[in-house]
Amino acid sequence: MPHKPPTAEELERRKIVGINEETITDVSSTDYPGHYPGEDHSWDIEAFRRGFRIEFHKNDPFEASFSLIGIDASIANAFRRIMIADIPTLAIETVFINNNTSVIQDEVLSHRLGLIPFKGGHKGLHKFLKWWRRPSDESQVNNSYYDYNTVSLRLEVKCEHNEKAAPGETDPTKLYKHAHVYARDIEFCPVGRQSKYFSGDDAIAPVNPDILIAKLRPGQEISLSMHMHKGVGSDHAKFSPVATASYRLMPVIKIERPILGADAEKFARCFPRGVIALEKVTKKEAAQKGSGYEGHEGEFKAVVADPMRDTVSRECLRHEEFRGKVKLGRRRDHFIYLVESTGQWESDAIFLEAVAHLKKRAQDLEKQVINMVR
Repeated sequence: MPHKPPTAEELERRKIVGINEETITDVSSTDYPGHYPGEDHSWDIEAFRRGFRIEFHKNDPFEASFSLIGIDASIANAFRRIMIADIPTLAIETVFINNNTSVIQDEVLSHRLGLIPFKGGHKGLHKFLKWWRRPSDESQVNNSYYDYNTVSLRLEVKCEHNEKAAPGETDPTKLYKHAHVYARDIEFCPVGRQSKYFSGDDAIAPVNPDILIAKLRPGQEISLSMHMHKGVGSDHAKFSPVATASYRLMPVIKIERPILGADAEKFARCFPRGVIALEKVTKKEAAQKGSGYEGHEGEFKAVVADPMRDTVSRECLRHEEFRGKVKLGRRRDHFIYLVESTGQWESDAIFLEAVAHLKKRAQDLEKQVINMVR
């Protein structure tokens, strides 16, 4: 008996991860050769091109949200991991403390400085600056710093009494000068060709100048210099270009039977605002036999408006009146990304760089495989 090809509805069903009251079903992909008798699911690049697409939902300099549709979880997760751990940024690596009489210990102060995100000219950060490598001979470390691999910063702050403070003033920021040390107090010290790439609006500076570093009182001071180098998040989190890079699967909400009136309002409250909308039953729907809307013209019915907003809390499955009326799921090949940049890269550029990075890795692997079979 010849095998019947699957219908479009069946193919769509295979892409859905079932979300039940206490269980999750169909968690594994089935679109691979040999799983379904008589069906060829071998990977084809042309089929992939037809089914794959990217949709941007938000694209701000510091935050981007977009969907990758028609892609396997292994590739989607590779992009996420690359964005977190493999895209280089510039961060404070070494702190030379001349004097620190604040209440913060030298090690803690150095750690706080290292976690401050910085920005600068795109061309200078990503084209001019190169990697710094520690020499094997420790005596040559000081001779390994150049304008193309090291950025110098300085922090010189001393707390003093403010002679102009009003009598009886209790606010430390008004009573003293430099009572609070902020990221904006860090000074960039260009060397060599760095002035060409990092000047004006492109100068090296903290992304957020209001980050609090320390609190001082009269007589206390901080005097130190810093070296910045390029690094990646797999070495230390301070080098990660993202505050977060995450994805979730597209929620699927399917209303199987009509939900009307007060039940519709309660059903909408089971979801985040905007997921479920209330619409009036039309005359045409009420006249259609078997629709479930007979005799309910003008009443409110629940309809799915924007499933992407849903958090899949399964709240609606807890209520007896909705049992058998709704099915929840997630689409296995629809990944909704949220990428928040720390400031050195624009959020969408981080993803594009991750794509280029994965492509380069694939090319390197291809060369190694070719060399192995020779």
